[in-house]
Amino acid sequence: MVSGLEERQQPLGGPGGVAAAKSRSHADTIARVAGKIDVRADVNGIVAVQRPCGGPEGESAPYRLNSEQSVAYSPTVQMGFAIPVSGSWATPANQVAIARRAEQRGYHSVWTLQRLVNPADSPDETYRNAADPLITLAYLAGQTSRVRLGVAVLNMPFFSPPLLAKQAATLDHVCAGRLDLGLGIGWMREEYTAVGVPYERRGARADDFLAALESLWSRDVSDHKGPFYELPSVRLDPKPVQRPRPPILLGGLSEPALRRAGRLADGWVSSSRADLTTLGASIDVVKAAAAEAGRDPRALRFVCRGVVRVRAAGAAGAERRPLTGTYDQIRADLDDLAAQGVTEFFIDLNFDPEISGLRVEPAGALARAEEVLDALAP
Repeated sequence: MVSGLEERQQPLGGPGGVAAAKSRSHADTIARVAGKIDVRADVNGIVAVQRPCGGPEGESAPYRLNSEQSVAYSPTVQMGFAIPVSGSWATPANQVAIARRAEQRGYHSVWTLQRLVNPADSPDETYRNAADPLITLAYLAGQTSRVRLGVAVLNMPFFSPPLLAKQAATLDHVCAGRLDLGLGIGWMREEYTAVGVPYERRGARADDFLAALESLWSRDVSDHKGPFYELPSVRLDPKPVQRPRPPILLGGLSEPALRRAGRLADGWVSSSRADLTTLGASIDVVKAAAAEAGRDPRALRFVCRGVVRVRAAGAAGAERRPLTGTYDQIRADLDDLAAQGVTEFFIDLNFDPEISGLRVEPAGALARAEEVLDALAP
């Protein structure tokens, strides 16, 4: 078990405490989620607002709404929105427009994804023109002030632990503690070959990577020796703003990946390929693994990447997939996901070819995405 990754994320300043923001020069408003507290720093000082937390049992305490909080379809679900990250619409101007509009409309988070390369002979254009997720989030950090910034997911084998630890900690400073770090192991063999990493033993490599990452963030002097990664006695600074680290959400569909999330992470994030009708079963595996590891399953976050495709009534056909159809149908699907145990959900239009296709005009794609963003706003 990885030290430091078993404990529930605590507010800045320690359990139950609310510490002053690291620096108000970062932004007038700093929002972060830790346990059951939203910590906000503004010109009037530090404000702590109770927010929903927990699983489908509804154990969240009552909370009051203000202009900076969002109302989800279920009182325990936070809503997010994926920015343009692949296809012709993934321009810096469109990314800023979506991130700012999401923040203005009360969304809790915005999200990116990672794709390094694509097979040259593949007809699949889903991941073409995919921008680097961390650089994109750093850019958007300066364009927003409240909304959390997430990546789902970075593939650990494509980094070394010190490189990712440095990049993520720096980004956590740039965004003033708003980073949600999704990590995975990838599935495309061509990417593994391109980065010179063996495809075999991906799960064991991930365990070792997480141990090294935790060591770099939590210890003044790191000294790690594992089967894949070795750290001599080294120091890594700066440490992340969020302590002991940014929330780590692990991806993956296999049972070993789900159990890894329950044992080691702050939650699990589903992929674009997940069967949304059986998401609850995957969540149950994560919770069971957490309980077996002596952790509280109710403290975990369960984030659903929602591949949304808005279509006219009847256009989706008799075998309609969840989140494809009219706005009313999609809203009903969101309620079903909440009932399965999802605690957070983000709308992702990057998998809708009518919006993210390479031959779709970027301005038209943006207009359509803004319509979806407004229609499904929390």
